[in-house]
Amino acid sequence: MATLPAARDAVLAAVWPVAVPGLHRIELDGGRTILDIALGEPDTLVPELDARVDEFIVPAAAAPLRALSRLAVPGARLRTAPGDEAWRDENWQRGLRAAGFSREGETTPFEARYTSRKPQPPRPAPPVRSAVVIGAGVAGAAACERLCAHGWHVTLIERHDTPAQEASGNRAGIFMPLLSRDDNIPTRLTRAAYLYALRRWQALGGMADDGGAPVRGRQCGVLQLARDAEHAALQREVARAWAYPPDYVRWLDENQASALLGSATPHGAWLFPQGGWANPASVCRAMLAACGARLARIFHAEALSLERAGERWLVRGGDGALLAEGAHVIVANGAGALQLPQTAPLPLYTMRGQVTHLAAEAFAAPPLVVCREAYMTPAMDGIASVGATYEKTAEKTAEQEAERAAEHPLRPASQAENLARARDILGAARVPADPPLAGRVGLRCMAPDRLPLVGALPDHGAPGAPERLRDVARHPGLHALLGYASRGLIWAPLAAELLVCQLEGLPSPVEATLAAALDPGRFLLKSRRKTVASAP
Repeated sequence: MATLPAARDAVLAAVWPVAVPGLHRIELDGGRTILDIALGEPDTLVPELDARVDEFIVPAAAAPLRALSRLAVPGARLRTAPGDEAWRDENWQRGLRAAGFSREGETTPFEARYTSRKPQPPRPAPPVRSAVVIGAGVAGAAACERLCAHGWHVTLIERHDTPAQEASGNRAGIFMPLLSRDDNIPTRLTRAAYLYALRRWQALGGMADDGGAPVRGRQCGVLQLARDAEHAALQREVARAWAYPPDYVRWLDENQASALLGSATPHGAWLFPQGGWANPASVCRAMLAACGARLARIFHAEALSLERAGERWLVRGGDGALLAEGAHVIVANGAGALQLPQTAPLPLYTMRGQVTHLAAEAFAAPPLVVCREAYMTPAMDGIASVGATYEKTAEKTAEQEAERAAEHPLRPASQAENLARARDILGAARVPADPPLAGRVGLRCMAPDRLPLVGALPDHGAPGAPERLRDVARHPGLHALLGYASRGLIWAPLAAELLVCQLEGLPSPVEATLAAALDPGRFLLKSRRKTVASAP
């Protein structure tokens, strides 16, 4: 792992990432300077980078030269640090030449230029920086904030009168990372997104649970209880194998976990000290407020059709009236995407989630977020949240589903399920026996692999049988930020940054395998492969 250089620099020290694997995007000088920090083994991480590099400063002995050459623009300079003599090794110099670099003179430290005649992918043309964003939940609000931060002019269309009225409308959403034994793609994505979201919220003005900061919430910690003895053993093994720093996660035995919980728990837990809860609507408001004059807002208007006219997209409402137009459209309206012809072929579906609201005076809520089969939050304005259920929605049209979500149809059976899980965690004495039916329902938009869709939308009507993502035909200027399931609060900022970097041709904030795993074209690719495989 990397150590902090120039630790005396208070500005850099304040934003330096926690030492966990992966890419960490740091913004300095109000976003004018971007620092990407990659923590891990160079041979593993460098091939994962998606960037165009003008200059490399490398330790000669550890430099993965062929991987660096893939990133180099013509004429890129490579040099070693002062005092590094490993470049004198003849085998290293042969490898350098084989990678396309040629030494320039007899300078010390060693310097070389990338002179290979291997054709480089052309730089993308500068985009027309006008976009229409559909949806004002966390996905759409994050898209607006990141686009405006990069100098775009954006029009936001939202069918409700205010932001965050559907899946992003819960009183409190929890934020925490995932852990796994094999550090799989969901774990890597959620780790990167969680840490990036914390930095973005701080950049927006910070967080407070009393409304004293733009983001309403608190980093009170999240206690993820082990389900049973077998799961506790797995939690211990993962914590020991990955040796995460204690400010990221700590393993607690049953006594330590019980002391934090305030109730006996037979097994241990992971404690995420920087995790906690946040009010999603306040996050949306903070992101939209940061957009300033570059953002135009159109509320109480539903986008129901998209029409390509020359180099622009026309967004129309139900009566055919033109709502907005732009060079790009970002579809970020969750379940509403099922109504648009261009996004309807995506294999998205909805899951109903009911959260139970309990009055603080009747519910001995824990001082931190607790989760196992359900989650519980500390009280916000005298109300604690318990939930949320995962229930399949009926096979109805997207319009009917949206109407159901807007009506907040609470189910006694769902409340009973939430309360039973709360009693299982805290004990019956801390949970009211028969509280009033109170809470909220939201419809989560999900993909079959439970990962979000981030990037250019595939054209399902285009001919051909592509075998690679780069060969999938796309709708020009049409993009998706969809399928956030129950992790939109932390996925949204990083996903929006990834999309904007794709539009601008900037270095990706995530590893290449993660970006590919989120590509909306992945489902079309899988379906075409299945078709070919099943053909006689």
